[in-house]
Amino acid sequence: VQLQASGGGLVQTGGSLRLSCAASGSSLGYSSLIAWFRQAPGKEREGISCFTRSAGSTFYSDSVRGRFTTARDNAKNTVYLQMNSLKPEDTAVYFCAARAVRVPGRSCLNSFVYDYWGQGTQVTVSS
Repeated sequence: VQLQASGGGLVQTGGSLRLSCAASGSSLGYSSLIAWFRQAPGKEREGISCFTRSAGSTFYSDSVRGRFTTARDNAKNTVYLQMNSLKPEDTAVYFCAARAVRVPGRSCLNSFVYDYWGQGTQVTVSS
């Protein structure tokens, strides 16, 4: 599976962006685990959302819950991250990641469980 993240850019505080993660090479199957991560300069990679279609649930980090939401277009084999009420501390490179089979609960927010990664897209939120 190849993942291509896009949609990043520069936005003012309080603004919105929608990131896309398009999968190619193979479909994102019913049990596949999809996640969004971000990494700010000098900081560790942070898992911010993860979900599987089979589980019917999405997990969010405390830092983005209530502001970010994920969606999936199975026909387009694409996953989206809608980011609202953006803050300067959301500035980071955002990555999407995938795994063929889901893992239990919030452990899906751990980067080490993922086999496939997109190249990252920069999001900058100005104050």
